Amino acid sequence: MTAEDFTAAAADFPEPFRLLVRESVESTNDEVRMLAQTGAADGLIVLAERQTAGRGRRGAAWFSPAGESLAFSILIRPQEPKSLWPRLALAAGLAVAEAVETFGPHAGIKWPNDVWIGHRKTAGILVEAGADFAVVGIGLNVNTTGFPPEVSEIATSLQIETAQAFSRAEVLGAIIRKFARRRHQISHDFEELLSAVRLRCVLTGKRVSLTTASGPRIGLVEGIAAGGELLLRSERGLERLIQADEVRLLPP
Repeated sequence: MTAEDFTAAAADFPEPFRLLVRESVESTNDEVRMLAQTGAADGLIVLAERQTAGRGRRGAAWFSPAGESLAFSILIRPQEPKSLWPRLALAAGLAVAEAVETFGPHAGIKWPNDVWIGHRKTAGILVEAGADFAVVGIGLNVNTTGFPPEVSEIATSLQIETAQAFSRAEVLGAIIRKFARRRHQISHDFEELLSAVRLRCVLTGKRVSLTTASGPRIGLVEGIAAGGELLLRSERGLERLIQADEVRLLPP
């Protein structure tokens, strides 16, 4: 797909979203951060056909083959208090899940930042904050049919799950339209956003292991709290986790 294809699709983006396509960047999140620091406005999207240093949470590499997947980042200048910005990960994850569902498969959300189809990951979200802006990075496997050995058992794509190829521009447009609504629900309408996330939460009722700022945890996920925190029943009692890394499902 060419840059012109994406540009044509971007003409239908809701305000204030506008698209900048790069053939190759180190990281779309880093590119958006740089543009934000030089005064770029809310709603700028940088999409790259190739990332030479794309990353997920904790700096892990993100597999993103050119021409098969979507790798893009959105500049957000939130009006909401900075304490609410972590909720953008839930808003973005929900937007991606809802967009995926418009193309067929049911999508689940693995708190706080992954989107699953079935039991495999199809998208990852990476939200990073600046002084007066946030960068929402999204990677989605659209038409990828082969993955490196280290992720082949845990990754999937829209094409694998449906046995058909999709226009990446159409998928991008669906995500942006969903996100345009959900991004504004991190404050006053958060309960509506949260209800939709809870319906898709793949962790509720499952035993998990995870890493928090104060150390590792193992416990049973009881759901998602009113503020978007994960409710984990561990040996410490019922904990409300704002953030966690390496969330892994354990056998029952």
